Parts: sequence; C-alpha cells; structure tokens
Amino acid sequence: MLTYALKRLLLWIPSVVLVLLAVYALAFYGAGDPIKLIFLREPGGVAFDPVRIEAIREAAGLNRPFIVQFGNYIWNVLHGDFGNSLTSGRSVGRTIAAAAPVSIQLGLLAIVLTAIVAIPLGVIAALRQNTALDYAILGSALFLWAIPAYVAGPILMVLLIIILPGGSVPYGWGGLFDIRVILPLLVLSFHPIALIVRQTRSAVIEVLSEDFVRTAKAKGLPARKIVTRHILRPILTPVLTQLGLIMITLVNGAVFVELVFGLPGLGRLAIQALLNSDYPIILAVTLIASVLVMISNLLIDLAYPLLDPRAAERR
Repeated sequence: MLTYALKRLLLWIPSVVLVLLAVYALAFYGAGDPIKLIFLREPGGVAFDPVRIEAIREAAGLNRPFIVQFGNYIWNVLHGDFGNSLTSGRSVGRTIAAAAPVSIQLGLLAIVLTAIVAIPLGVIAALRQNTALDYAILGSALFLWAIPAYVAGPILMVLLIIILPGGSVPYGWGGLFDIRVILPLLVLSFHPIALIVRQTRSAVIEVLSEDFVRTAKAKGLPARKIVTRHILRPILTPVLTQLGLIMITLVNGAVFVELVFGLPGLGRLAIQALLNSDYPIILAVTLIASVLVMISNLLIDLAYPLLDPRAAERR
C-alpha cells in the first residue's frame, strides 16, 4: 500500500508541472502584458508611461524569456514562495491560505452530503426498479442535473427573499456551522447527488443479478441484511470512483457558488484574479485545485482494498 501511494505521488509531479506549464503559457502568450492590462484599467496617464511600465515589469521579472520565468516560478514554488500579487502586492501564499480553508471545508461537506443522500436513494431506486418511487427518484436526479450552479444559486436566493421575513438572505461566510452555509452547500451538491444516484442505481441493478445475491435470497435472509452485507460492498467501488471525480465538479462549481453567495474562497479569488489579470494568484489557485483533485483520487484509490481485497492483490 505504501509503495503504491509513493508511486502515485511521484506521478503527480509531471502532471502538476504540465498543468502549470499550460496555464503559464496561456498567461504569457495569450492575455497580453499583465502590467499594461492593470494600468489600462486605472484612471490617469500611467498607462501611457512606457518607462514606468517597463520598470515595474523588470521588478516583477516579467521581461525575461518564457522558459526562464517558468523555471524561476517552479523553483520558488518548491521553496514555498508563490510570489506577490500584481495588484495588491500582498503575498500570494497568505492570500491562498486565507481562502483555501473555505473552499476545502465546503467541498468536503458537499462530498459527505452527497454520499449520505445519494447512495441510499440510488439503492432504494434500484430495489424498487420501474416503480413510481424509482421514477420519482430518477426524475428528481435528472432535474437537479439539468440546473447549473449559476442558475440554481440566484433562483434560490430570490425565493428566500420572497419567503423569508425581512428579505434576509444567506450571504457571506461565518464558518462551517453557520446557517448561511446551507444554501451554497445545497447548490454545490445538486450535480454530485444526481450523478451518484444514477451510478448507485445502475451498480445495484447489476449486482442484483449476481449468483451470491440470489443465494442469499434463497437462504431467506432479510432484505436489510442482503443490502448491507452483500450488495453495498461491491457497489461502493465504482461509486467511490465517481466521488473522486466529483471533486473536479466541486472545484468548477465553487467558482459560481462562492461568487453568488459571497464566500471568500478559492473560486471567488480566481474570478477576481482573472478580472484583474493577476497571474500569480491564477497560477496558485490552479496549483491548489489540481493538488486537491489528485489527493481526493489518491484517497479513493487507497480505500479500494478496504472494500475489495482483490484490489490490493492486483496492485
């Protein structure tokens, strides 16, 4: 197990470097000079002072060749230095450290909520296949899947303004146990819940046709024991795989959810950095998001042998 984990960690290195290389190349060649873009948005004649702009570019190291800039960035990141913001001058590391806990807590809670809600619903839908209950669960899952986060968030906020007295809405961040976290958590969980419900239902229907399930039924075991002892364990492997992939959905959805509900997380920080052409923050957010996705998938892979001992033998 330890050897497998170390191998996966070593495989992360080229993956993360390639992601950063792609983002760095897009920023270097595609969007234009960030210093000029920043000052062009400011009033006054600063944007027309090429001498001052060139001095700022030189101080930020942006006048060097691409490969030199990228090499210096990787070297600094390895030493824990993400650089400074081009707009505020603050340390990018400190900015990320303040925003990352919000996104990580919200994402983990969304995964827990998805597992608690979606897996039982998927099992129930499979056991009641082609009944009204099955159609209701599947229809609700399809409905949730069809609503993007940037649509569901504003609609729910408008409904709360209409329903709640005084028009109060959950805006801002007060911690994981604050009541204001409920609405963004639900919006962020819509797509994952719909996906896991369908995945669980399909997996259970497939397992129900296996010989060991028919044997358990022939022995007269109660339905509850058949589900908990014989069905859940084999279906959790593909479901866990989907839960690992869902982290990508959560990272993408957090951009809209945090913007709509005023959460000071990585998603909102990324939007502000894109609008301000603040490349050091964009690169840092990309790096953190990539590492989060890789860590979640590594944890899922390490959990496979606990559900299926044959997985450990294959590795």
